[in-house]
Order: sequence, then C-alpha cells, then structure tokens
Amino acid sequence: MDMKKLALEKHLEWHGKIEVVSRCRVTNSEELSVAYTPGVAQPCLEIQKTPESSFELTRRSNLVAVISDGTAVLGLGDIGPEAAMPVMEGKAVLLKEFGGVDAVPLCLDSKDVDELVRAVEMLAPSFGGINLEDISAPRCFEVERRLKEKLSIPVFHDDQHGTAIVVSAALINALKLAGKRFEDVTIVINGAGAAGIAIAKHLLSFDAGNVILCDKGGIVYDGAPYINEAQQTMTEVTNRSKLTGTLADAMQGADVFIGVSRPNMVTAEMVKSMAPKPIVFAMANPIPEIMPDDAKKADAFIVGTGRSDFPNQVNNVLAFPGIFKGALAAGATDITEGMKRAASLAIASVLSEDELSPERVLPDPFDKRVAIQVAEAVKEAAMQEGVVREALKKE
Repeated sequence: MDMKKLALEKHLEWHGKIEVVSRCRVTNSEELSVAYTPGVAQPCLEIQKTPESSFELTRRSNLVAVISDGTAVLGLGDIGPEAAMPVMEGKAVLLKEFGGVDAVPLCLDSKDVDELVRAVEMLAPSFGGINLEDISAPRCFEVERRLKEKLSIPVFHDDQHGTAIVVSAALINALKLAGKRFEDVTIVINGAGAAGIAIAKHLLSFDAGNVILCDKGGIVYDGAPYINEAQQTMTEVTNRSKLTGTLADAMQGADVFIGVSRPNMVTAEMVKSMAPKPIVFAMANPIPEIMPDDAKKADAFIVGTGRSDFPNQVNNVLAFPGIFKGALAAGATDITEGMKRAASLAIASVLSEDELSPERVLPDPFDKRVAIQVAEAVKEAAMQEGVVREALKKE
C-alpha cells in the first residue's frame, strides 16, 4: 500500500498516537484516598514548602512538553497548530519509545513571540523539560533564547540542535574514514535557516576550518542584500575567505556539502568540483538536494540523506530522546553547548572501527546503544558543568 494512504488509514484507526496511563492503582477507597483527596494534600503542602520537591513528588522529573506553533512543520510549512498535532504526537511517541521519557504535545495558536514565550513560561511548572518543534525562523531563535533565560529547566529546539548534533556525529565518522581533520576542511551548508545556522555553530565548536553558509540568494557574506539579521550575525564566524557568488561557487574545492534546503539544488558537476573524497549530506525531504546515486556517480566518497531508504540516514531520533533522558536524569537546568558536543561524540562512538564504512557513518536509529550512550554522556556533561538543580549539587 502507498505509504501516504497507509499513514492516513492508521491515524484514523488510532485516533491519536498517545494516551494517559495511570502509574497508581485506584481500585478501592483507601487507594483513592492516597492518590487523591484527602491524602494528596500532603505532597501538595510539601511542594508548597519546597517547590523543587515537585520533581520527586510528581511525574515532572520525566515529563517533557513538545511545543509547536505549526509554522514550519516538516517540509509542509505554515500549516497551523491543529495540523501540526500529528507530528507533535509522533515526537512524544519517539521520546517514550527511544528514551523512556514521557511527553505531552501542545500546539499553540499564536505566531507572536511574546505570546509564545509567555505561554510556555506559564506551562513550565508542570514539566521537567521543553522541546520546541517546528517553529519557523527567525522567530524560533528569539523564542528559544528568551525561554532559556527565563526557565530553570532544559529548553531544546530540536529542528536546530537535534539536526546539528546528528550531522556533526556523522561528520566525525565520515572525516575519520576520509582521513581528514575538522580544522582543515571547508564545509558548505545550503539553507541558512534554523537548522543550517545551528549546524554551522555546532560544527564550529568542533573547530571546523571554514564553514560557508548559502541561502536562496547565494553565499551568505557580510552585508549581502538578501540575508536576514540572524544570517548577518553568522558572517562574523563563517566564510573566512569572504567568498561571494552562488552555491556552485561555494562548492568548488569544498570537502563537505550539507543540505538543509530544497530538492535538486546540487548537480553532478558541482560534486565533481569538490575536493578529493567529497562528503555529501543532502537532507532535503522527501527529495534531497541531489539523489545518492547521482552523487556517487559524481565520485562522492560518502553520501547521507534524511531518508530511511538510503544509507546514512541523518535522523534526529538518534539525538533528542537520549538528550532529554540524560538531562532529566541529571536534573539539568539547561542544555549547554558542552552537553550538545557530548551527544555528538556519543552518537559517533556507538559504531566501532570495524562497524564504520562509507555506507555506515551513523548507527541505526533502532540500535539500543544509542539512547543509553547519549543519555550517559549528556548527564555527565551536565554534572561536570554544574547545570543541575541546587539540591542535586549538594549530593
């Protein structure tokens, strides 16, 4: 059956992909009195006295809110909060299945940054973490920045950082196979939106040599008339050679191409113009910037996409379940750059030297080692950086 038709039929059958399951029994009057009134008053009073005890006396310590305004859903664009709900439910399923983390999808009917920030701020006392999802750029940068400043629980925009973490993990292994070092390579990123900018920042934290961002108008350079404020800020740390021109100009002699843009943006000639052993991560969905077979025929050494039907799928599910699992286990108050780096390194390290190949630079999403190793690395990084709740610092 066609996948689109099957998905629609299954969603009609499921009537939603998540449900609430009770963790306590209420089968008699005594159990009712303990779970609810009058017994429930006692934990309420404890939390009133010590608000942080809410993490021990409620499910908050393992509960994440998946928040979207429906403005940048998959490749569908601004389809609205109601239409975003199936994706947010899916995200909740993945957090539970891969990370053992409970999640509640919440789609907000506003495109106003102030309203979004205030709404999440008001919801925060019920949750241990906030996963922002499918909020369009450049508003997503401001929403995340302000929430990280206001809240004392982890805030993570997966479209930005999840993608960046997995791409970096793939590149760690790809460069190892190619015999190249981060500091020596030129990396071209096509698509300077939320994901592209986050990827650039994260790669620079690994001391990537020269990162060149490209967008619809061409190469992002200082003062380019077609770039926005967020892209202008990135010119301070990218495009060290001050290159101007088109995507094709940027790719000449580059070692790595990363696409988070649109279908069919890259030709075989552009791949052939790259440095020896070129690495191509063409992640536009469902049609990549260049099809893997075409990239391989143009002598690409390693090719990755966002699709599950080709080798080297760059899939965020390798990152976010383990990241939240580790952050919540640590009692983290933030998700730092160090924690993100730890996640990338952990994903890359899942595969042994013997398991690595040009067709396999990332572990399978269903590899149970992934979430465990990512969670442990993120937890350790949070504790080392001291970004944990005050009560836990004393332990």
